[in-house]
Amino acid sequence: MRKLIRSRNFLIGSAFAVALAGLGVAQFALQGKAEAQSMQAPKFEVDPFWPKPLPNHWVLGMSIGVWVDNNDHIWMVHRDNTVDRTILQLKNHQGSCCQPAPPVLAFDEAGNNIHAWGGKVEGAPYQWPESNHGIFVDYKGNVWIGGNGGPDSQILKFTQDGKFLMQIGKSGARAKAGAAADANAEGARNGFAANSNDPDNFGRVAKIFVDPKANEAYIADGYLNHRVAVLDADTGKMKRWWGAYGQNPVDDTVQPRYTVDGQHDRAHENFFRNPVHCADMSVDRLIYVCDRVNDRMQVFTPEGKFVKEMYYQTDTLTDGSVWDIAFSKDPQQKYIFMADGVAEHVVIIDRQTLTPIYTFGDGGNSAGEFHGVHSIAIDSKGNLFTTETYGGRRIQKFVYKGMGPVTQGADEGVAWPKS
Repeated sequence: MRKLIRSRNFLIGSAFAVALAGLGVAQFALQGKAEAQSMQAPKFEVDPFWPKPLPNHWVLGMSIGVWVDNNDHIWMVHRDNTVDRTILQLKNHQGSCCQPAPPVLAFDEAGNNIHAWGGKVEGAPYQWPESNHGIFVDYKGNVWIGGNGGPDSQILKFTQDGKFLMQIGKSGARAKAGAAADANAEGARNGFAANSNDPDNFGRVAKIFVDPKANEAYIADGYLNHRVAVLDADTGKMKRWWGAYGQNPVDDTVQPRYTVDGQHDRAHENFFRNPVHCADMSVDRLIYVCDRVNDRMQVFTPEGKFVKEMYYQTDTLTDGSVWDIAFSKDPQQKYIFMADGVAEHVVIIDRQTLTPIYTFGDGGNSAGEFHGVHSIAIDSKGNLFTTETYGGRRIQKFVYKGMGPVTQGADEGVAWPKS
């Protein structure tokens, strides 16, 4: 009998221990879920009323660059020669609408247009790009513009009123003599040959960033070449350049198409694919490079020494996932905001670990949605500004709403106002 009682007590005790353990596991799981839900990150809401309507019946074409200057004026560049033909037909045949806006536009914080200039001018002392690409306003207030059209091998520099200051490189410098270029090689495309070791000219520049401390311009060069180039920002003299992993840039490599079935993997490619889409400096003087079509961001010292990299959405075909970046405005720049023009969202990334936290946005043409979100910039208050190419053809503002709870890896969709 005593043996039977001991056995029964053992079974009851075991069952009780299992129940306690189960409760502990459940509590741990709930605690983990709660912690995931309570993770804090910057939050945003679209401002559907920004900017104000443009004057003079102006409309935008593909919008492929945005920057915020030290006065919190928002600058953008678009391609006035890509304004929808149906809109121009309306102007020509059915009324006063519409007129392509000048390529360079600037807005104040309230969304008023305060600058408008640029484009091809007969007899001008500069060669305007066939296809404008990227805009930057440096610490002296100068406006820099690149270009990714066929012959574009130059960078332009202007005052904020559009007065020409300097041209670096010459349009058409990358033209290839003789037969058409090998379509399979990234180093020679569409009749133009790359030369990532040219000290004087460029190969379809995507973006410029000027470091105020060293007065050096970092060039994402680009859509034909495969390098980051560094110039003296006053003279335009080339000082150094590098390719992927800090190696000499590779132009003549035949770059096989990436496939999601594993036949070819983009990971650890020893070359930048076209385009090298951004080269921006953080507060701790690291250079973050958008190797867009390789679906990766690489980080370097100012001298071009490789530091680390991150991959994102590595099954993204053709246009890639890493389009442009902006850094948060806290003293440590804890976050990176990255535009992904294929998935049509903005990715919030922990800068130290290069870990994606969450995303917002969706495909579409309504406020807060994207169609080819191409470029991104941030003002002193932490508000984000994006421009869209393809069918988007606009600039949008996303108001910083402070830190808020997010779920790791979540896609929060359209950042629509709560009220």
